[in-house]
Amino acid sequence: MSQPVPSSSKTTAAQAGKGGQPLPYLLTAQQGQAARELLRYVASLPLPGPEPQLLAVVVAIRAARGGVGNLTGADLAGLRLRDPRAAVGALRALGWQIADAICLSDPDAPPVPVTVPDLGRREGHPLPMGKHPRSRVSGWTTRLLTAKPVRKLPPAARLAGLFAAAHSTANLHSQLPRHLPKACRAALPGLLDKGFLAELSGDRCRLDPQVRHLSGRVAGPQTRPRPTRTSTFDFCADTWAQWKSAATPALRRHVENVECCIRCAMPVERVAEAFLVSCRPQPVPMEAEIAHGHWKAAHPERGRQAAAYTVAFRAEHGHGPSYRQLCKGLGWGLNRQAHGLAVGGLLADGWLTATGTVPWTLRPGPAAQAQGITLPQARSAPPAAVSIPA
Repeated sequence: MSQPVPSSSKTTAAQAGKGGQPLPYLLTAQQGQAARELLRYVASLPLPGPEPQLLAVVVAIRAARGGVGNLTGADLAGLRLRDPRAAVGALRALGWQIADAICLSDPDAPPVPVTVPDLGRREGHPLPMGKHPRSRVSGWTTRLLTAKPVRKLPPAARLAGLFAAAHSTANLHSQLPRHLPKACRAALPGLLDKGFLAELSGDRCRLDPQVRHLSGRVAGPQTRPRPTRTSTFDFCADTWAQWKSAATPALRRHVENVECCIRCAMPVERVAEAFLVSCRPQPVPMEAEIAHGHWKAAHPERGRQAAAYTVAFRAEHGHGPSYRQLCKGLGWGLNRQAHGLAVGGLLADGWLTATGTVPWTLRPGPAAQAQGITLPQARSAPPAAVSIPA
C-alpha cells in the first residue's frame, strides 16, 4: 500500500484566519450533503470530459430550483476552459438550452438564462434543495474554484478539488468517491503539489489546513455568527432573490462577493438588509461631534491610512469595507454614531470614494490616487461601475 505523501505547503490552520483563528466553514453538514449530491449528479451525466463537467457543476447549481439559472459570459470566461464552445455544445447535446450569447465575455452583457429540463421536474428531482442551501452551495463552488491553490490549475484538477473538498472532513483522512471522474483521479497529485491537499494515498486524502473551511463534511451546527443587534427588517428569501435577479451583472457579482465572504461571515439576512433598506440620516449628538473633532486632531494621516486600508481589505475580502469595518480595522475607537462623520469627511476630501449608496464599495478616491494609492486593476484600467437597478 502506498504511503501518505505530505504536502510541501507551509500554511497552518492558525495562519488561515485573522488573530490566529481558522476561517469559518462555508457549508453546514446538510449543505455539504447537497454539494455531494450536485457532484454525483454531474458525474452521472454522459459528458466527454472535465471541461463540460466543470461547466455543468456551475450551471446545475444555479438551475437547481426550477430548472432555469442565469449565467454570464464573464462566468464562462472565469472557468478558464480551453474550448468553452465545445463545453457548451456538450451540454446542449444533453438537451440543456443555452443561447449563443453565453460565449460573449463582455462584463456588461446581460445574463443568459440556461434551462436544464431534468431540474425542472416536480417529481423525481435529482437535486432537491431549498433556496438557502442552493445559494450556499453555489457560493462554495465559486470560492473553491477561485481559491489560490487551484485557481490556475487545469479544469480536471479544479473539478477534482470540488470532489475532494466535498467528501472531506476538516482534519481527518477522507475517502474519495467511486464516481470521481477518471481525469480528476489523474489530476489529484497536482492538488498535492499546490498545497490544496496535505496528504494523498490511493483513494484517501486530507485537505491542507489553509482550505479546511471548504470541507463538506462538517460535524456540529453551522459556525457562522448570527447577528446580535436588533432590527425591524423582515427578511424574505423570495424578495431578496428577485432583487438580485433584477440587478445588473456587476452589482450581482458584488452582492455575491459580500454574501460569500468567508472572512466577514455575515448572515444573508444582514447582507440583504444593507442593500434593501435605505438608511435615513440621523441627528448626530453633540458628544459624537466632539469625539470626531478629537479624533481628527489625533489622526493627521487618516486619509492615506483609510485609502491604503481599503486596498488591503479588498485584496483579502473581494469587496470594500463598510464604514464600521474601516474604522474598527484601523483601530480608531469611534462609536457607531461617529463612523458616518469620519468616513463622510474622507469621502468629501477625496481620500475615499464609493459607488453611490451601494454598501461595501469604499475604495481610494482622487486624492489617494494622486499619491499612488489605487486598486490593482485601476493601475491598468478603471474599475467597472456598480449600478443599482431602478
